[in-house]
Amino acid sequence: MLVTQLALVSETSQINSSQLNRVAAALQKQVLRDFSPIWNIPATVDAFDRLEDVQLGYWPMIVKDDIGQPGAAGVHQDNNGQPFSLIQYSDSWSLTASHEMLEMVCDPYGHRLVAGQSPKPDQGMVEFLVEVADPSEAPENGYTVNGLLMSDFFTPHFYDPVAAPGVRYSFTGKLDGPRKILPGGYISWHDPVSDHWWQQIWFGTDQPRFRDLGRLTARTGSLRAAIDSRTRTIERIAGTGPQSDRFAAARALTAAVKESTSSRADGWRTRIEQLQAEPVVEGTWEGGEQDNE
Repeated sequence: MLVTQLALVSETSQINSSQLNRVAAALQKQVLRDFSPIWNIPATVDAFDRLEDVQLGYWPMIVKDDIGQPGAAGVHQDNNGQPFSLIQYSDSWSLTASHEMLEMVCDPYGHRLVAGQSPKPDQGMVEFLVEVADPSEAPENGYTVNGLLMSDFFTPHFYDPVAAPGVRYSFTGKLDGPRKILPGGYISWHDPVSDHWWQQIWFGTDQPRFRDLGRLTARTGSLRAAIDSRTRTIERIAGTGPQSDRFAAARALTAAVKESTSSRADGWRTRIEQLQAEPVVEGTWEGGEQDNE
């Protein structure tokens, strides 16, 4: 089975190598422990200091201060059609990186459609764009890995025709049924009858609402890039993350984790000093050949 290899690279001075490595380790744990067993897609995440250090075969995830224009963040394709993602820096950039990683691993080329019953009552069967982190993308729906805030994601059961007892629809369990969204989230689909793209969105209102995006007449990248640009997904995550209660809790947890790891590091250094200062006998041997024989 081929393994998806991702490279996390920072092109902002606001992230030092320690921060980059800690986020890469949390992303690696999330994809290996949480995502891959559910979706059966193996992947790795490694941190690199510079884009020039990224080896062939890796798909880069690049963190920048300024993406350049509204809607430009997200997963794109290079001149050879290979995926890469642009991540807008913010204090909660681990959440944005997690969101992009999950969608990049699940559907690297951003074109995957799954048929299902439309959430809109007057529509029939439609084609949903697979965006695993969008229905529950708000920071409040995330969870922590190594003390860092990560994005929730839905499971393959998200497209089931009906809800069933005991079925898990998202990793955190906050999505309680198929094709549902949470406050701050959305879902996108194509209606083949009208040839229009539609969304159900829940942005700053008491209840979700439907939005007609119209007919997609031209695009330069993937379907997901076109939808994310119209919806400004990454800008919204980068903007709302630092103000969320969930991020504040994650930041407090990060401080506690750092205290624990610092104490453990001190313990390792003390033990190394003991080994260097005192003769160590790892085992007693009798008979057999000696090194000088």
